[in-house]
Amino acid sequence: MKTISHWIGGKPVEGVSGNFGPVYNPATGAQEKQVAFASAEEVDAAVRAAREAYRTWGTSSLAKRTAVLFKYRELVDAHREELARLITAEHGKVHSDALGEVARGLEIIELACGIPEKLKGELSTQVSTRVDVAAIRQSLGVVAGITPFNFPAMVPMWMFPLAIACGNTFVLKPSEKVPGAAFKLAELAAEAGLPDGVLNIVNGDKVAVDALLTHPDVAAVSFVGSTPIARYIHTTGTAHGKRVQALGGAKNHMLVLPDADLDLAADSAINAAYGSAGERCMAISVVVAVGETADPLIGKIKERADQLRIGPGDDPASEMGPLITKAHRDKVASYVTGAAAQGADVVIDGTGFTVDGYEDGHWIGISLLDHVTPEMDAYRDEIFGPVLSVVRVETYEQAIELMNSSPWGNGTAIFTRDGGAARRFQLEVEAGMVGVNVPIPVPVGYHSFGGWKDSLFGDHHIYGNDGVHFYTRGKVVTTRWPDPADGGINLGFPRNH
Repeated sequence: MKTISHWIGGKPVEGVSGNFGPVYNPATGAQEKQVAFASAEEVDAAVRAAREAYRTWGTSSLAKRTAVLFKYRELVDAHREELARLITAEHGKVHSDALGEVARGLEIIELACGIPEKLKGELSTQVSTRVDVAAIRQSLGVVAGITPFNFPAMVPMWMFPLAIACGNTFVLKPSEKVPGAAFKLAELAAEAGLPDGVLNIVNGDKVAVDALLTHPDVAAVSFVGSTPIARYIHTTGTAHGKRVQALGGAKNHMLVLPDADLDLAADSAINAAYGSAGERCMAISVVVAVGETADPLIGKIKERADQLRIGPGDDPASEMGPLITKAHRDKVASYVTGAAAQGADVVIDGTGFTVDGYEDGHWIGISLLDHVTPEMDAYRDEIFGPVLSVVRVETYEQAIELMNSSPWGNGTAIFTRDGGAARRFQLEVEAGMVGVNVPIPVPVGYHSFGGWKDSLFGDHHIYGNDGVHFYTRGKVVTTRWPDPADGGINLGFPRNH
């Protein structure tokens, strides 16, 4: 059985802790690989490699950094098919979805290639007689990233390309469920000419996470995952003096007004709720239907849902793959049966779904719930699976009150033809990312990604300008070059003049 090891100091390093975790093919349910789990000592070795590499990388020229990044972008682009196959094999998502993930990660590499523009700084001349003031940004040192299973390539690429472009060195702890793509990204970085130790990977579980959060030489930690873990990452990391950005979970609402194009809304609800089997923090999990919108909209969603093809991710005919683990599949199914017990109408029940020839896979079909209320578990919890709830309200005001009462504030969307209603919504809704007739409003690379409330812990969103600011710190330099004719002693308080 293949073992995925760590990547430290520019090369693979076999695990020595003796602990390993299984890596499954979700479509078959079979364990196909194992991954080495790092001990605290192995994490320390990765941090030491990063700290040593920072001595030269942190002072390297922008020209050198961008040369490596341009080559890296070329290599990732050339290997996008291989990366997508790795993602599908370990995560289960369909090949086209995996390709899209790699493409969105490439956006951030491209942003990192433009780092000279982002680090230009500011200069004010002659603020006082022969005095100039400059504002510059400098790297932090060794920084770390802890990434989730649902985007094994994209989320790491949201972090380390920008971090190393800013002059930091990086230690990545990918999800132990899907380690293959991250390891390949490290191999490609070395091929692109990234110096040894600038990018390191330690695989593992909570032991590795805690070692990074408490390590005195780690200056900052980026995290994407569930809200309880994000809160833990932020609390623990900041208690140990680290800068932390921790992106948590979500319960994203899609508001459909009576004037909306219901065909567009139904297509969008299908795509946003069931794409990637609902295993994404920007999935739409609640449709809020205003007035008489619900019945015709549900009919259109059901009509489309009945045509969806669920199967192995490497089958070109498949539109949705399995869930990541059997335990997660069972948990998602429990929300559907629980919603029925709590009074919801189960319009589509996907809990008994399986695929011929792949009966041991982690399969679940899509589910559609109607007459869901805020007291139900299916509404309150982040399900992270292909379950869409419909909540009925009478007015826009009721809808906005419902949505803003949610503890999460990651993403949201409104479907309407009314520009005034859309403008009002984008100002009134309490969420960090808003779509107008766009169901999954993930910002492009040069804007930043992040939510509000329990969807974000820390002050910085990820990538974009916020990402640059997170991975750097500001410094202001005040300079006076005296005229040779100046002189004399003056003990008075300095004054601008």
